[in-house]
Amino acid sequence: MSNDIQLTFLGCGDAFGSGGRLNTCFYVNAPSSNFLIDCGASSLIAMQDHGLTSDHVDTILITHFHGDHYGGLPFLLLDAAKQRKRKEPLTIVTPETGQKRIRQLMELLYPGTSSVMDELDLRLKTYKAYQTVATDALKVTGFPVIHSEEAYSHGLRIEVDDRVIGFSGDTCWTDELKSIADSADLLVCECNFFNTVMPNHLDYRTLEEKLPRLSARKIILNHLGDEMLANIDHVELSCADDGMTINM
Repeated sequence: MSNDIQLTFLGCGDAFGSGGRLNTCFYVNAPSSNFLIDCGASSLIAMQDHGLTSDHVDTILITHFHGDHYGGLPFLLLDAAKQRKRKEPLTIVTPETGQKRIRQLMELLYPGTSSVMDELDLRLKTYKAYQTVATDALKVTGFPVIHSEEAYSHGLRIEVDDRVIGFSGDTCWTDELKSIADSADLLVCECNFFNTVMPNHLDYRTLEEKLPRLSARKIILNHLGDEMLANIDHVELSCADDGMTINM
């Protein structure tokens, strides 16, 4: 069995679909686990475009409760229960209030369907700030970031097999990014703006200044908005594209 871990950017766009990019959703294929990092509203569409279904996922990790990061869960769970007749367990790891919010979202989008959460063998796990939660194959640590307090926004540090993946989630600069990136094999870092400094998203010029503080072996920028896309030729760091795959 290969020890390679492959990460595919099923969606790497922002909430507004800037540049025609799909919502945040990364598929990680590792020897011991196949999992999603975030599950934005367009995730099931992106999965099917890559020949993936809910059967190809054993765990879903959620950074925060905004639609472009967890809004795809109702579609995926309905697909698992009704289309795939899934019997295998599915683990969902979220910040606090996850189970309640997922049920509410299912009822809003498809009234009467939250019962599929009881039909499926769901393993719902919750992380708190700086707490490591273990699944059968993963160790996931949440770090509070600066984006939306109401959405319980976190960045994640994910240990799988012998690799570490860091993901900023949505945030402006915070020193928590240093801990998320610490000696990680890969850091996926949001960078919504190029010059514009915002209180809840990161801009490239700030990230460029802070870059020496981030010790990840590789950094890929994600969640690019129109301003970043318009200045992409001036960006020296690697930037994600929908469908892009990297090996670790």
